[in-house]
Amino acid sequence: MNLTKSRQQLLRLLKDKAYRYRANPPFTLASGRLSSYYLDCRPVTHNAYGLTLVGEIFFNLIKELEVQAVGGLTMGADPIAHAVAVISYLRGKPINAFSIRKTPKAHGMGQLVEGDVRPGEKVVIVEDVMTTGGSVIKAIQAARDFGLHIVKVIILVDRQEGGREEVAKWSPQVEAVFTLQDFLT
Repeated sequence: MNLTKSRQQLLRLLKDKAYRYRANPPFTLASGRLSSYYLDCRPVTHNAYGLTLVGEIFFNLIKELEVQAVGGLTMGADPIAHAVAVISYLRGKPINAFSIRKTPKAHGMGQLVEGDVRPGEKVVIVEDVMTTGGSVIKAIQAARDFGLHIVKVIILVDRQEGGREEVAKWSPQVEAVFTLQDFLT
Protein backbone atom coordinates (compact mmCIF):
# COMPACT_ATOMS: atom_id res chain seq x y z
CA MET A 1 0.00 0.00 0.00
CA ASN A 2 1.34 3.45 -0.94
CA LEU A 3 1.84 5.27 2.36
CA THR A 4 1.59 8.76 0.91
CA LYS A 5 -1.71 7.85 -0.72
CA SER A 6 -2.86 6.11 2.50
CA ARG A 7 -2.09 9.22 4.56
CA GLN A 8 -4.02 11.41 2.12
CA GLN A 9 -7.00 9.05 2.20
CA LEU A 10 -6.93 8.84 5.99
CA LEU A 11 -6.73 12.62 6.31
CA ARG A 12 -9.75 12.94 3.98
CA LEU A 13 -11.69 10.46 6.12
CA LEU A 14 -10.72 12.28 9.32
CA LYS A 15 -11.72 15.64 7.88
CA ASP A 16 -15.06 14.21 6.78
CA LYS A 17 -15.95 12.07 9.80
CA ALA A 18 -13.90 13.30 12.78
CA TYR A 19 -13.22 17.02 12.49
CA ARG A 20 -15.69 19.70 13.57
CA TYR A 21 -15.41 23.48 13.83
CA ARG A 22 -17.71 25.62 15.93
CA ALA A 23 -16.80 29.14 16.99
CA ASN A 24 -19.65 29.82 19.37
CA PRO A 25 -20.14 28.11 21.69
CA PRO A 26 -16.79 26.34 21.60
CA PHE A 27 -16.38 22.64 22.40
CA THR A 28 -15.29 21.53 25.88
CA LEU A 29 -12.40 19.08 25.56
CA ALA A 30 -11.54 16.18 27.88
CA SER A 31 -8.75 18.38 29.27
CA GLY A 32 -11.37 20.94 30.30
CA ARG A 33 -10.09 23.44 27.75
CA LEU A 34 -12.46 25.20 25.35
CA SER A 35 -11.78 24.98 21.63
CA SER A 36 -13.45 25.85 18.34
CA TYR A 37 -11.93 22.66 16.91
CA TYR A 38 -13.11 19.19 17.89
CA LEU A 39 -11.73 15.85 16.74
CA ASP A 40 -13.56 12.61 17.47
CA CYS A 41 -11.58 9.92 15.68
CA ARG A 42 -13.89 7.04 16.65
CA PRO A 43 -16.05 7.28 13.49
CA VAL A 44 -12.80 6.68 11.55
CA THR A 45 -11.06 4.20 13.86
CA HIS A 46 -14.27 2.14 13.97
CA ASN A 47 -14.76 2.31 10.20
CA ALA A 48 -13.52 -0.71 8.21
CA TYR A 49 -11.56 1.34 5.69
CA GLY A 50 -10.33 3.88 8.23
CA LEU A 51 -9.17 1.11 10.53
CA THR A 52 -7.22 -0.51 7.70
CA LEU A 53 -5.51 2.78 6.85
CA VAL A 54 -4.69 3.45 10.52
CA GLY A 55 -3.28 -0.07 10.95
CA GLU A 56 -1.09 0.23 7.84
CA ILE A 57 0.24 3.67 8.71
CA PHE A 58 0.96 2.91 12.37
CA PHE A 59 2.52 -0.47 11.53
CA ASN A 60 4.86 1.18 9.05
CA LEU A 61 5.97 3.61 11.76
CA ILE A 62 6.96 0.78 14.13
CA LYS A 63 7.82 -2.22 11.95
CA GLU A 64 11.57 -1.68 12.33
CA LEU A 65 11.36 -1.38 16.12
CA GLU A 66 11.93 -4.43 18.27
CA VAL A 67 8.61 -4.24 20.11
CA GLN A 68 6.29 -7.00 21.24
CA ALA A 69 3.07 -5.03 21.68
CA VAL A 70 1.19 -1.83 21.02
CA GLY A 71 -1.56 -0.30 23.14
CA GLY A 72 -2.76 2.57 25.23
CA LEU A 73 -5.55 3.97 27.32
CA THR A 74 -8.95 2.55 26.50
CA MET A 75 -10.97 3.55 24.44
CA GLY A 76 -9.16 5.84 22.02
CA ALA A 77 -6.14 3.56 21.69
CA ASP A 78 -7.99 0.23 21.46
CA PRO A 79 -8.98 0.21 17.77
CA ILE A 80 -5.56 1.56 16.77
CA ALA A 81 -3.75 -1.18 18.70
CA HIS A 82 -6.03 -3.87 17.28
CA ALA A 83 -5.57 -2.59 13.72
CA VAL A 84 -1.78 -2.62 14.13
CA ALA A 85 -1.90 -6.17 15.53
CA VAL A 86 -3.91 -7.46 12.57
CA ILE A 87 -1.80 -5.67 9.94
CA SER A 88 1.44 -6.77 11.64
CA TYR A 89 0.32 -10.38 11.53
CA LEU A 90 -0.66 -10.09 7.87
CA ARG A 91 2.76 -8.56 7.12
CA GLY A 92 4.58 -11.44 8.85
CA LYS A 93 5.82 -9.48 11.87
CA PRO A 94 3.23 -10.06 14.63
CA ILE A 95 2.93 -7.34 17.26
CA ASN A 96 0.35 -7.99 19.97
CA ALA A 97 -2.19 -5.50 21.31
CA PHE A 98 -3.03 -4.44 24.86
CA SER A 99 -5.40 -2.02 26.59
CA ILE A 100 -4.96 0.07 29.68
CA ARG A 101 -8.09 0.57 31.76
CA LYS A 102 -8.85 3.95 33.25
CA THR A 103 -9.42 2.29 36.63
CA PRO A 104 -8.49 -1.18 37.87
CA LYS A 105 -10.99 -3.93 37.16
CA ALA A 106 -13.24 -4.40 40.21
CA HIS A 107 -13.16 -8.19 39.99
CA GLY A 108 -10.88 -11.00 38.89
CA MET A 109 -7.21 -9.98 38.81
CA GLY A 110 -8.01 -6.27 39.25
CA GLN A 111 -5.55 -5.28 36.52
CA LEU A 112 -5.13 -2.02 34.67
CA VAL A 113 -3.24 -3.59 31.76
CA GLU A 114 -5.08 -6.23 29.72
CA GLY A 115 -4.04 -8.19 26.66
CA ASP A 116 -1.25 -10.39 25.37
CA VAL A 117 1.64 -8.55 26.99
CA ARG A 118 4.07 -9.45 29.78
CA PRO A 119 6.31 -7.45 32.11
CA GLY A 120 9.70 -6.79 30.55
CA GLU A 121 8.39 -6.41 26.99
CA LYS A 122 9.07 -3.39 24.80
CA VAL A 123 5.94 -1.57 23.64
CA VAL A 124 4.60 1.39 21.71
CA ILE A 125 1.90 3.54 23.31
CA VAL A 126 -0.74 4.87 20.90
CA GLU A 127 -3.54 7.43 21.21
CA ASP A 128 -6.14 8.85 18.85
CA VAL A 129 -6.12 12.56 19.83
CA MET A 130 -3.73 14.41 22.13
CA THR A 131 -4.24 17.85 23.63
CA THR A 132 -2.36 18.19 26.93
CA GLY A 133 -0.89 14.68 26.92
CA GLY A 134 -2.57 13.71 30.20
CA SER A 135 -4.14 10.49 28.89
CA VAL A 136 -0.92 9.41 27.20
CA ILE A 137 1.09 10.06 30.36
CA LYS A 138 -1.44 8.07 32.39
CA ALA A 139 -1.03 5.19 29.93
CA ILE A 140 2.77 5.41 30.12
CA GLN A 141 2.68 5.36 33.93
CA ALA A 142 0.35 2.34 34.03
CA ALA A 143 2.44 0.49 31.44
CA ARG A 144 5.64 1.18 33.39
CA ASP A 145 4.02 0.11 36.66
CA PHE A 146 3.09 -3.15 34.91
CA GLY A 147 6.75 -3.57 33.93
CA LEU A 148 6.63 -2.58 30.27
CA HIS A 149 9.37 -0.60 28.53
CA ILE A 150 8.07 2.28 26.39
CA VAL A 151 9.99 2.60 23.12
CA LYS A 152 7.82 5.16 21.36
CA VAL A 153 4.51 7.03 21.51
CA ILE A 154 2.48 7.57 18.34
CA ILE A 155 -0.54 9.87 18.19
CA LEU A 156 -3.05 9.86 15.34
CA VAL A 157 -3.79 13.61 15.73
CA ASP A 158 -1.78 16.04 17.86
CA ARG A 159 -3.83 19.15 18.62
CA GLN A 160 -0.54 21.06 19.14
CA GLU A 161 -1.48 22.41 22.55
CA GLY A 162 1.60 21.35 24.51
CA GLY A 163 0.88 17.64 24.84
CA ARG A 164 3.79 16.52 22.69
CA GLU A 165 6.27 18.43 24.82
CA GLU A 166 4.83 16.94 28.02
CA VAL A 167 4.82 13.39 26.66
CA ALA A 168 8.42 13.82 25.41
CA LYS A 169 9.44 14.03 29.10
CA TRP A 170 8.14 10.45 29.51
CA SER A 171 9.03 8.73 26.22
CA PRO A 172 12.23 8.55 24.16
CA GLN A 173 10.24 9.14 20.94
CA VAL A 174 6.95 10.90 20.26
CA GLU A 175 5.45 11.10 16.79
CA ALA A 176 2.16 12.32 15.39
CA VAL A 177 0.66 11.09 12.14
CA PHE A 178 -1.26 14.37 11.78
CA THR A 179 -1.43 17.69 13.60
CA LEU A 180 -4.31 20.11 13.94
CA GLN A 181 -2.54 22.22 11.30
CA ASP A 182 -3.25 19.48 8.74
CA PHE A 183 -6.97 20.10 9.25
CA LEU A 184 -6.71 23.87 8.94
CA THR A 185 -4.98 23.89 5.55
